[in-house]
Amino acid sequence: MSRIGKKPVSVPSNVKVTIGADRTVSVEGPKGTLKMTHRPEVSVAWDDSEKQVVVGIGESDAGNRQIRAYWGTTRSLIENMVKGVTDGYEKKLEIVGVGWTAQVAGQELRMQIGFANAVSVPIPTGVNVTVERQFVTIQGADKQAVGQFAASVRARRKPEPYNGKGIKYVDEVIRRKTGKAFGS
Repeated sequence: MSRIGKKPVSVPSNVKVTIGADRTVSVEGPKGTLKMTHRPEVSVAWDDSEKQVVVGIGESDAGNRQIRAYWGTTRSLIENMVKGVTDGYEKKLEIVGVGWTAQVAGQELRMQIGFANAVSVPIPTGVNVTVERQFVTIQGADKQAVGQFAASVRARRKPEPYNGKGIKYVDEVIRRKTGKAFGS
């Protein structure tokens, strides 16, 4: 049995959950609306008395590892949607390098990160980006969209271990290497 899947997802009073007949789960809250289509092996139900979402599988599927994995994954995705529309998600990146900057220009993030030309990354819908000196803050209701955009920005210039230059997460620790030693 899935230990994660057994737990119901509690829903705050300011969040509205709609479960459609076509396996669509829609969560609407103060930060926006998120939708997801769950797997056919998993059943999702709304418990009105307890104000929570219950995720389950059939008794015949309890021995199948793959279906149990879908069970726990579906429950975690729904919980992430509820947290996203209430609190939202945030990732902070730091640009380390002399003269390296970033700015938001319309629906894209333009960065000067040591190349001859500026690097532009299109900002997806539902994601807000703010730049404060060398810090880039990415916020949004969808956990996957925020994390994917942060990873794609970081991939443009990963931090290197010798000088520490590059784009890194604020809480990321870069293991530094010593350069070549000359002389004896």
